[in-house]
Amino acid sequence: MKDSRVTAVTVGSELGTPVIFGGGSLGLICGPCVIESRDILLKHADEILRIVREVKIPTVFKSSFDKANRSSGDSFRGVGREEGLKILEEVRRDFGVPVLTDIHSPEDALAAGTCVDIVQIPAFLCRQTDLLIAAGRTGKSVNIKKGQFLAPDAMAFAAEKIASTGNKNILLCERGTTFGYGDLVVDFRSLPIMRGSGYPVVFDGTHSVQKPGGSAGRTGGLREMVAPLSRAAVAVGVDGIFLESHPDPNNAPSDGPNMIPTSELKSLLEDLLALQQLSLQGRS
Repeated sequence: MKDSRVTAVTVGSELGTPVIFGGGSLGLICGPCVIESRDILLKHADEILRIVREVKIPTVFKSSFDKANRSSGDSFRGVGREEGLKILEEVRRDFGVPVLTDIHSPEDALAAGTCVDIVQIPAFLCRQTDLLIAAGRTGKSVNIKKGQFLAPDAMAFAAEKIASTGNKNILLCERGTTFGYGDLVVDFRSLPIMRGSGYPVVFDGTHSVQKPGGSAGRTGGLREMVAPLSRAAVAVGVDGIFLESHPDPNNAPSDGPNMIPTSELKSLLEDLLALQQLSLQGRS
């Protein structure tokens, strides 16, 4: 997994134990898909962060204040930017953990850049120049989701747009490729291809198992595939894993079919860390 060409990205150093992506470290990005409410998110954060600390994997907590790309206009989108960012600030402060959230506009970037550690570019927006530039100008780390339509080597151009602002704290995130209508596949060749750009690569086990629009106006998914695909990604070599988790995903308002139950999170993380150690030994 260690690759001298990959520049490590470090977040959250001022909070205590930093989360490092690259240089042989495996970072985790984990949390529920969307902020349902302040009380619910704080409860989810408490449960998830207790588990990751038991496993001892450095973690960035993730949740979205707005899901602007839902299949149906009637779907729940979140609590909104102002309230959502306040809640994420509270998680960051009270739990001492770096946080990540999606942005969908330059205005989102400006607001989120004041209070989160990583701003995330949704896959459908990975070529939007104004958004990428605005994200870079925040000075915060930027996680770019690879578009479902994009070849892995083309992600270097998205990274270049952000780097043009002087910000090279960039993560490239694989999240599956469109395969016909309503399905995604993972081409694991994309992981070393994207790492060849010099930026750390994160594998999104959650969204790689989506079946977009495959459930009567809602995104479906194959939750049982999250674990095997994530294990495969670590074996191939990645710098981070992205997992969405929820205590009751079957009743979650967004991406429930793809999120893993929080009760299953510890076992999967232990598997991934063991595989990472084997991967490092094989490359030493």
